[in-house]
Amino acid sequence: MSSDAAFARHLPACGYRRLRWRNGLGWTREIHAAAAGVGEGWDWRLSIAEIEADSPYSSFPGIQREQVLLAGEGLALDFGDGSEHLLAPPHGRQRFSGDAVVHARLRAGRVEVFNLMWRGERVAPRVLHRPLVGSMLLFVDPASTWAVHVVAGRATIGERNALPLLERGNSALLSAGGSRHRHVLEGAGELLLVQGDPVDR
Repeated sequence: MSSDAAFARHLPACGYRRLRWRNGLGWTREIHAAAAGVGEGWDWRLSIAEIEADSPYSSFPGIQREQVLLAGEGLALDFGDGSEHLLAPPHGRQRFSGDAVVHARLRAGRVEVFNLMWRGERVAPRVLHRPLVGSMLLFVDPASTWAVHVVAGRATIGERNALPLLERGNSALLSAGGSRHRHVLEGAGELLLVQGDPVDR
């Protein structure tokens, strides 16, 4: 096994778990949930929400969220305080608290939304939307994890093609060993990159 393959994990779209929303009003495809330890629940979670009708979001007390529009003509998020934010195409985004009262309203039919959820006392993540044209280098520190989600096009990871080809909808997790590790991404398309750093305690 190459060093690249040792620190990269393929997450094909066909392997995502399709789960009901907590409130039973929609579906989500779970990409990955990173657990702190046995029985402790997840620190952060990646999924794709399928929204086919106007509906309230589930409540997640103590959780932070960020959503990015992946497909569809837009989604309005109505918050309980009277404010509204539009996730407009192509890739509108919004951060908000899982405690917030949120009602999702479709602008013109079904949408899919990339959904990052995390516990703020444990993880400090950021989401980057980046084009991939040729090669890209990602440097991952030992305590960090990066997730790569292919929004459009295709990509390979590793100088020796450590992982299978990533096509639209596929994802990968990138980590490091005892020292910073360099990952090489090559291809053409668009990526969502999620950097997950632990909170210093």
